[in-house]
Amino acid sequence: MSAEAGGIRSNLIQELFWTRTGLLLLILVVTSGASLAISSQMDSGAPRNFLTAVGTGTLISAVVTFTQTLITSRSAQRALLQPVIDESRKALKELSEEYRALDREFFPSHVFEPTAGPDPMFNQLMMQDLERTRLYCFRGFAGRYAAGRVLLSQTECELRAVLADPRDDNAISGRARYLLRNEGVDGDYDEIQGRLKEQIGIGLVGLYAARSRCSRIDVTIVSDPPLDRLELFDDSAWLTLYSNTAGVLRPYPRTLRFTESSFLYSMERAEFLRISNSKAGYHFVITPGTSRNDFLALFEKITGETLSNDGYGELEEKFHTFRREFSASAQLRS
Repeated sequence: MSAEAGGIRSNLIQELFWTRTGLLLLILVVTSGASLAISSQMDSGAPRNFLTAVGTGTLISAVVTFTQTLITSRSAQRALLQPVIDESRKALKELSEEYRALDREFFPSHVFEPTAGPDPMFNQLMMQDLERTRLYCFRGFAGRYAAGRVLLSQTECELRAVLADPRDDNAISGRARYLLRNEGVDGDYDEIQGRLKEQIGIGLVGLYAARSRCSRIDVTIVSDPPLDRLELFDDSAWLTLYSNTAGVLRPYPRTLRFTESSFLYSMERAEFLRISNSKAGYHFVITPGTSRNDFLALFEKITGETLSNDGYGELEEKFHTFRREFSASAQLRS
């Protein structure tokens, strides 16, 4: 949008002929031309000299008046029109800044559409946010991706995770229904549920394997986790919409990134802290000093299943296989 003056009479020369001054100039020019034309046809004498003087005088008056009017019109435009243009530009600039502020507060900075595989641009940008953060908050299903990202990161951070309760089928049903819709008529709900429970076990082992990269890992197990996955960093919030069932379903749903200054960032951070501090969930801490036996005891409390050393080794191998495949498909260093 431009604040420049425009319209029918935007040109100074054209402006002159839309006013009474223009009419006066026309009369002077016509009078001068007629007088000079008539005097050129007359014999020498007083009448000819008079008409010649009248024609010359009116022509000089027309030229002087035209020049004076041109200068006056330009000055008037600068004095009257230019402030209006400047105020319009200022108002448009302030309006643009207000719209940009609203964009930062309510609209995502990045939108990643659903994909069939990990999006390299998506993962590289998220890893950049992780490298700059001191607190990494993850609210999801199994925690495999959080553990994998922490192992790929070159910096140390504190990790807080909210995961689904593997002993509660209701905690798994939301993600199971999403995967079932993605697999279509050939999908088996019971098989998907079993696969999801195994993913939680793999995610727990992955978090234990990533303990040395974090100052501490606080984990909360809840029976009613939100369906959408949240990954919260110091300066951004990433919301993966498993609840969005419109359009074409993909294994990796639509994801929105919000900056620290946005309303959604503050809202999601407050909601995450509410869930992670809730008395309804089961809380435990993994530190670099947590021993294998301590973790196996925690694993049994969370899943209700006893995990032997061989079983731990099997889940650990599955996690590292997942991590390698994920880092390769996302084009991240492994």
